[in-house]
Order: sequence, then C-alpha cells, then structure tokens
Amino acid sequence: MNAALQPDAPLALPDPRVCEQARLSRDARFDGRFFTAVTSTGIYCRPVCPAPAPKAANVVYFANAAAAEAAGFRPCLRCRPELSPENGSWRRGDAIVARALALIDAGALAEKPLASLAAQLHVGERHLRRLFVEHLGAAPSQVHGTRRLLFAKQLLTETALPITAIALAAGFGSVRRFNDAFQAAYRMAPRDLRKREPAASGDTLTLRLGYRPPYDFAAMLDFLHGRALPGVEHVSGDAYLRAIGSSDAPGWLRVSAWPGEEPALRLELHGVPAVRLLDTVNRVRRMFDLDADPHAIGDALSVHPTLRALVRRRPGLRIPSGWDGFEIAVRAILGQQVSVPAARTFAARIAERFGARLPSAFAPGLTHLFATPDTLADADLTAIGLTRTRAATVREVARALLEGRADFRAERTLEDFVARWVALPGIGPWTAHYMALRALGHPDAFPADDLVLKRALGGTARAAEAEAAEWRPWRAYAVIQLWRQNTLLQRDRKRSPA
Repeated sequence: MNAALQPDAPLALPDPRVCEQARLSRDARFDGRFFTAVTSTGIYCRPVCPAPAPKAANVVYFANAAAAEAAGFRPCLRCRPELSPENGSWRRGDAIVARALALIDAGALAEKPLASLAAQLHVGERHLRRLFVEHLGAAPSQVHGTRRLLFAKQLLTETALPITAIALAAGFGSVRRFNDAFQAAYRMAPRDLRKREPAASGDTLTLRLGYRPPYDFAAMLDFLHGRALPGVEHVSGDAYLRAIGSSDAPGWLRVSAWPGEEPALRLELHGVPAVRLLDTVNRVRRMFDLDADPHAIGDALSVHPTLRALVRRRPGLRIPSGWDGFEIAVRAILGQQVSVPAARTFAARIAERFGARLPSAFAPGLTHLFATPDTLADADLTAIGLTRTRAATVREVARALLEGRADFRAERTLEDFVARWVALPGIGPWTAHYMALRALGHPDAFPADDLVLKRALGGTARAAEAEAAEWRPWRAYAVIQLWRQNTLLQRDRKRSPA
C-alpha cells in the first residue's frame, strides 16, 4: 500500500543530514518542514534564517513550531517562525491528524475541551493525543496554543492594533491571560516585542503570508480572473480583491505578491473586526493553498509521463479554492454542462439580485456580497433565467445547509462529504467533487466525469479514476495541472490563424 494512503502513517523529520544541508544553504524548499533549535540560546529558527548558522553540536531539529516550544525554545525574532508555511504533508487526504488540524483552525479548541474535538473525529481523546505527539511532537492543546501565540506575535510585529484587540484576535479571553501566556512562552511581555520591532501604521491592516516555493501566483490570478463575479470580486492587475463579511459588518481584502524576492503574499484587510482576523487569515491561506509542498506533490504526480512533463513546465500550480462554501456550491450547480463564462453570468445575476448591496465607494469595483442560504432558500431564481430544475437545485442546497443535512465541516472525509451531497437532488459526483476541490481545497478531490479529465485520461470517468489512483492523495493537483494545460491550449488555438 502507498504510504501516502495510510490513514495516519508517521511523518518523520527529514534525515538529519538533509536538515543540516538545508539550514546551511538556507533552502526555502524546507521552510516549514522542520525548525532548528539552538541549545546555547534557547531559540528556534526557520531553515531560511539569515542569522549566522550555529554549530552543529548546539542544534536540535523539530518537526514543527509547537514541538520546539513544548521543549522550551522561543521563536527567533529575526526569521520569524510565524511566517513559515505549514508542513503540507500534515494536510494530506483524510488522515485523522489532517482533519483535526482543520478543526483546530476553525476554532475547535478555542472554547471546548479536547474531548469535544475527539468526539467530532469519532476517536478517543487519548488516541487523538497520542497521534498528535507521534506525528507532530506536541499535544493538540500545545499545537493550538502555539498557533495562537505565533499569530499574536505576527500582529504585534506587523500591525498597529492595540494589545487588547490582538488578545481578542488570537482567541484569548482577556488581556491578562494573553500577557501571562505570552510571557510564559516567550519570556517577554507583548509590549516588549513591540519595542524591539515597531508596528506599522495606517488604516489598512497588512499581513505577510508565507509559502513554500515555487508558487505560480500568475496562474492562480488567471484562474480566479476567469471566474470572478463582477461586484463581488475581481482581479485588478496583479492583485485579487473581494468583498467579505456580512451586510451588517462588510469588509474587503486584497491579495498580491509580496514585494521583492521573499516567498510570501501580501494580504490587506479592510473593515475586518479583530475577532474575525484569525479565521480570515486561515481562509485566505486555504483559498490560495499556501501550505502545499509542491516538491512532494510533484514527485507523486510525476509517476505519469504526461503529468511529469506538466509538473516540470509548471511546478508551482496550487489548488484555487473559493472564499465561501455556499457560493462555490451554487456556482458548481450553475456550471453543470455549461461553459465557465455562462456559469459566471448566472452567478453574477444572483449576487446582484439577491446579495447585500455595499455602501457606495466601499472599495474599487466591489458593490455586493454574494447571496446567503437564507436569501436563496425560497427565491424565484427563474426570474434571472435559470431553468426550473436548476433553480430548484439551488434552493434545495440552500435549505440543506440551513437544516444541517449538508455542510462544509472540516472533519468530513472526502467519501462522507461526497455521499452527503450526492444524496441531494440535482447533485452528482462531478458537482460534489468540484465542491470538495474548490470549497474545501481537498487535495484528493477528483471530478472524474469532467470533460477535460476524460479527454486526457482514457476517455471515460472510470478510466480517469483508474489512471489517477496512483496519485492519491494528491489527485486534485493533477486536476489543476490538466485544467491549466487545457486553458493554455485553447488560448493558443484562438490566437492561431484559421
């Protein structure tokens, strides 16, 4: 059995000799795959840290920041471990640890005990703790705590937010609890960190989101541009803009490449309350697939000769997820057996007719939020040109979400997710897998009945699934490679003289 398919196969550190070479050469491919702790200073660093390399005798390697902090080490103020992408291998497929991490990102341990998280995953609390220690070197509570503190550290460093807002944004119930936790972990008060690294000023909240190169940001923007809903989102030059939030508290974001050579994106946030910051950042990271390991994924896909050539040509392609699950579900329904432009036209009509209108001069090119399930559950969608059947499917999906019969919850396995959605009228395997790919960013989603995939992989859905079996759990990346290749070929044909 392929080790990548085993539910929770141990994820060891790279070989110590590889770690040594990576840190000495500051190899960005290993950023987030391990951290270097220095016993003589009590500091842990990223492999790309620009500080002089410590002696090998003083170095200990850890698989992640939580394990390093659990061992008593503090994050380096120079290389800033909070900017590292996660180890993408942890997110693979339906492993228990992968689903647990997604739930922790969604706030599962913010107010509820570990027993609640274990129950959501249908495993025992002791077993879940053992899996985390075995795979990540730290208990779930330590992973959760480290993430909160590192996010707070980033806000202290990069923004002018008051400490009270940062404590709220990082999920602490009070400033006192935040100060105590920060002091215990980092041996300094939050205000002292700001003295060392002055915060930025201005009304816009700007954050740096790191990734593991290579990253084809131009291809990501091209994909989003072709599907952007006028008024809700758009690609302007080298940036993606989108309206977010609710009608009562609207906001917007802008994502662009970080200036210079640093492998990072620049996230600008406007009107996002402190309590929503962590969720917003996590959603942007998922939307732009910033924690993927392109080298591991490329190796898995390269067993196929066609994909080997595509990966070599475009090694930095990522899964372009959507901002909101319901929006992606509606767009998947609208995209059944029609072109991308036609589906986008109908989605734009829904946003304009049923979405909340934003204040004038809200943001460049942004006029609406997308419609919510409660607004579409009983909406007359035939008025915008939808067939009765398709309109009924959209309404049924809205009701299913409101009633809890379907959802986008992080603890779902791909099989469970697809089974729940195909139980709804009008939703088939292609639609469900497309939703898993673009709403969840699931790395193994594979809409086998997709026309492009069938043409490239044997002519039928069954043949495509058989050929893609050895790419698991990274089939979604094969989908993106083949879609991208098809897009570029179509453009070449249009440019070529008849």
